[in-house]
Amino acid sequence: MATERIGPPVTGDEREMLRAFLDYHRATLGMKCDGLGDEDLRRRSMPPSTLSLLGLVRHMAEVERAWFRRVIAGEDVPLVWSDSGDYQQAYDATGATRAEAFAAWQREVEHARRVEREAPSLDVTGHNARSGETVSLRLVMLHLIHEYARHNGHADLLREGVDGTVGA
Repeated sequence: MATERIGPPVTGDEREMLRAFLDYHRATLGMKCDGLGDEDLRRRSMPPSTLSLLGLVRHMAEVERAWFRRVIAGEDVPLVWSDSGDYQQAYDATGATRAEAFAAWQREVEHARRVEREAPSLDVTGHNARSGETVSLRLVMLHLIHEYARHNGHADLLREGVDGTVGA
């Protein structure tokens, strides 16, 4: 199944634009993985790095979970792949499958969307335990857009290394 990606609008209010750009970048990561099986998704960029497309999907599940559920919603939930709170563990997709990684990622994206929809405004704040700072939903959405954009650049290179597919 091909990932559907809808281009963000060129006009709209702040929340609509942030939501659309974040969904655009989420879909871009999905597109970079379209048509690949577990082995190709686990293919590493270059030793000793554990970076792979599947590792990026797992990492973004952790990022969605941490920022929306833990920081904004204040949920006391552990990371998905690390009992010690080490976000880097998600990158190591050795033995991971598309099915488990994408299920976790999609589950966290849906939680994130729910948290964002239920927030009365972008000014809602949460506590970031890692930095000790109070942060707004606005900052979280901007941070996630930045995080996806950065990692989608990695995904471009990883996908090209797997089968030569470039672009989009």
